[in-house]
Amino acid sequence: MNQPLICMTLTGRTLEEDVNLVKKYEKQVDIVELRVDCLSEDEQFYARRFPTMIQLPCILTIRRDIDGGKFTGGEFSRTNLFARALAFANEDKSRNFAFVDFEDDYHIPSIQDTAMAFGIKIIRSTHVMNPVEVNIKGRYEKMRKTGYEIPKIAFTPRSLDDVTSLFSQSREITDYEHILCAMGPEGLPSRILAAFSNSFLTYVSPNETIDCMKDIGHIDMLTLTNIYRFKNISKKTKLFGITGWPLIKTLSPKIHNAGYQKHNIDAVYIPIRTPDISKALNFCDRMKVNGLSVTIPHKESVLYYLGEQSPEVVQIGACNTIVKNGDKWCGYNTDATGFQRALEEFIGSEKIKRRKVAVIGAGGAAKAVVYALKQMGAKVCIFNRTEEHAQQLADRYGFNYCKLDTHCIEKLDEYSSLIIQTTSVGMNSEDKSSNELDPIFFYKFRGDEMVFDLIYTPSTTPLMLRASKKGCRTCNGYKMLEYQAYEQFKLFTGKEY
Repeated sequence: MNQPLICMTLTGRTLEEDVNLVKKYEKQVDIVELRVDCLSEDEQFYARRFPTMIQLPCILTIRRDIDGGKFTGGEFSRTNLFARALAFANEDKSRNFAFVDFEDDYHIPSIQDTAMAFGIKIIRSTHVMNPVEVNIKGRYEKMRKTGYEIPKIAFTPRSLDDVTSLFSQSREITDYEHILCAMGPEGLPSRILAAFSNSFLTYVSPNETIDCMKDIGHIDMLTLTNIYRFKNISKKTKLFGITGWPLIKTLSPKIHNAGYQKHNIDAVYIPIRTPDISKALNFCDRMKVNGLSVTIPHKESVLYYLGEQSPEVVQIGACNTIVKNGDKWCGYNTDATGFQRALEEFIGSEKIKRRKVAVIGAGGAAKAVVYALKQMGAKVCIFNRTEEHAQQLADRYGFNYCKLDTHCIEKLDEYSSLIIQTTSVGMNSEDKSSNELDPIFFYKFRGDEMVFDLIYTPSTTPLMLRASKKGCRTCNGYKMLEYQAYEQFKLFTGKEY
């Protein structure tokens, strides 16, 4: 099978808007899809002009609302639009649509004959929004009525296991071109690893219009080409990744993939999103993923599945890195060393030894932070909404603890020279002023505190913003992310980043 193509979906209201996007990104994509159902009603009548306005092959699509599109008219009206777009086909194939996308239940012989007469290939598609079980090969055989169609299945997975099944089933489908993708956040691997499913193409969106396609799992083509180096991925490419949930945004792929490129390693690092760590590991076993970064909320639940744990993992009680060794997963923790290096840079010449430090949270990240602070000789008080969890972590190192609520102000003030925020509160936040996004909203900063927030997206959290307005020195978790990633890179590849 050939290298999968990159297809940019165009969802503009006007043809001019879509043409401008094609001109801007034509070097990053191989083919475009004109979503006529997204055009204004007036513009839809002139869709036939579009192939002559651009220099790339184009798919004609008029997607119904029941299939996730925006066309709400009747089938008679939609057939008229197809006929109008195809009836004026030119003997010069470069001036025609290269493909037309018909749903599996759409069969109008005259329209299909027109397309085939002018060499316009038919994509026969089905969109399964609530799959019970997708028998891919069996479904394909039914869809290929003439034997010439390119069958396409796009489905919403019930869980990551459905995505794993997609790759397993598609491995042997090599006799004809086909398109296969899983939608939604758990379906992202199917788009990046299209080479592994023998898919004819993968769909992307430009940054300008991606918001309307995010729900079905589109990514932008620059991310696909620049960060994931899609064109270099083959079935020989080694796989690594990061798992967590919801894992909306992560900079780890940018760091790791840049490292592979720097060292000329044929590998790719991708997000593997799932709320169930066992499903992530099942995916990794089936796809032969060599190593995995583990983030919220799996840093503790992953321990059950490890065949071997490093001394740091045993001591910390949390794992953020696993590496496949034979048939078992070996667990490591690079958060502690990454945090220590980042913290030392942040505080500069100031000593951490015997300093009173407040740690907010008692989860997997907090466990690595507290472990590092113990090694550095700090005096720590752990603040957590569930006091029992704070106590369990504190007792391990002989530290103090306190329930995190409005009654802890006095204790927090005592340990406030350095405040380390380890929870996910404030992550991916847009509203910089909401109390719900600030875990210690009740604390009044004096201005001499230092605040280290492990969150790096956004770069300034509501907590950091409030502290900095009072004159406090603040730091986000990006440097920690970098330094722990460098350690992971070495575990994955055996090379220094």
